[in-house]
Parts: sequence; structure tokens; C-alpha cells
Amino acid sequence: MTWIGLGAGLVLLVTEVAAAVGWRDDAARPAASDDGRLSHVHGLGVNPADGQLYVATHHGVFRLSDAQATRVGDGRQDTMGFTVTGPNEFLASGHPAPDEDGPPHLGLIHTSDVGRSWQSLSLAGRADFHLLRSSGGVVYGLDSTSGALMASSDGLTWQTRSTLEAYDLAVDPHHPDTLLAATDQGMRRSTDGGRTWTPAGGPPAVLLHWSPRDLVAVTADGTLMRSVDGAATWSATGGRAPGAPAALSMHENLIYLATRDGRVLRSADAGAT
Repeated sequence: MTWIGLGAGLVLLVTEVAAAVGWRDDAARPAASDDGRLSHVHGLGVNPADGQLYVATHHGVFRLSDAQATRVGDGRQDTMGFTVTGPNEFLASGHPAPDEDGPPHLGLIHTSDVGRSWQSLSLAGRADFHLLRSSGGVVYGLDSTSGALMASSDGLTWQTRSTLEAYDLAVDPHHPDTLLAATDQGMRRSTDGGRTWTPAGGPPAVLLHWSPRDLVAVTADGTLMRSVDGAATWSATGGRAPGAPAALSMHENLIYLATRDGRVLRSADAGAT
């Protein structure tokens, strides 16, 4: 089994699995990396405008191609939560860079120019979303400071829907009130926008991604699982991540995976190669 590594020669320092995918310790904040390395990958997403992969890290957002990782704009914020919401549009959360003024929690920030500039939308100083997901105009954020799962339809006003500890979240792209959460107690499902949760069965996942075609889950040992019926049933894809999983994304037929040992990989056949 072979995965294709992106960005040959790059060094990626990825956090522990639990920290990278949901419960992160921000006590240690090293100086910003200015030498082209990606440090502490928190999220991955593909810009539908150009098909480029973007990597949210401890030191800002990078565009990753086969040749190199390029920092997008001047932002060096610790980008914890990250999601692509449309062509050239991202939402994020986290903490300002060590040399920047402002509250310690960014709340929700937004870019409409692929990360060249960021604007604060809401909850600055009040929320630190370690997970951000969106579907059908609804944004969900899991706030690490309170454990609250929050939802917003405009990015400005929020409702607290429930309290949750989760490694990852996934939202049905066709039904934005349907969510899956990967937790220590197994996978859990909500069909009312995160207000209530029930056991969902399925694999003991640490990473999830729900595409318009199917669901992919990655377990702690790197096994890739797939569901084509909304998580009712699962099957192994035959793929296994060559390293502890840290972040996951999908775009069309490509799966992108960051591993804890310092790689960002892509697969066009569900992880078989």
C-alpha cells in the first residue's frame, strides 16, 4: 500500500491524535515558523475555486501543492478550527499569534480572499472553536472553553445546542440538521441540529468527513471506513493511513490525510494507494 505524499521535503509537526482532532492543549505556544515548515496541523480543506489544498496550522494557513507549502497572507494565528465554506471563502477560529494584540480567543473569523486577509465575525474573546463545520448555510462550532456545541445561520448570532466532547464532527451535506460525532463513547448521531444525541454504531472513529457522495471515517489505528447510506452501515475500504491520523478532508474522488508523524497524503482510491 502506498500513499502519495504532498510537498516533498516539507517537515510537518503534527500534534497527538486526541489533541489534533478535538481536545487540544494550547498551554505551549512555540514561536511562529517562518522557514516554510508546517507546524501542528489542525485542519485540511480544498478550495473549490481552484482545487488547491489548504492547511490550517499553529502558525497560520498554508496552500499546499506538490512543490511547496506557501503561507497565505500575513496571518500567523493559531488556526484551530477551520472549514471551507465556498469558493475562496474559509471560516476559522483559534488564537492570535504570540506577538499580536487582542483577546486570547479569536471567536469566529472569516476570509473571502483565500486567507490573504481575515475579519472577525463574532464571539471574539468568548469562544475558541476547535471544530468548525458547515452545511446548508448553518455553521456548527465546538467551543473548547465550555464544551458547547453552537450553531449559527449568519456567523453573527449563535445558539448553544448541547454540550459535547468529540474528536471530530461531520454534517450531512444534504440535511444540515443531521450530524455525526466521533467520541470516546463511540459514534453519536443528531437529527435535530445537535440538540440531542443518540448512539450511532459504526467504527470507533477519530476523524470524519461527510461528502455529497459518502462518509469516510478514520480510526485511531488508521483504518479507513466508508458508508454510502448515511452511516447506517460501514465497510472497510482496504486502506490504512501510514501513521497516526491527525486531520482529514475530501474533494471529489480525493482523500487528503495529515498524519502525526509529519506527512500530508492524498489517495484517489479510498486509501488503497
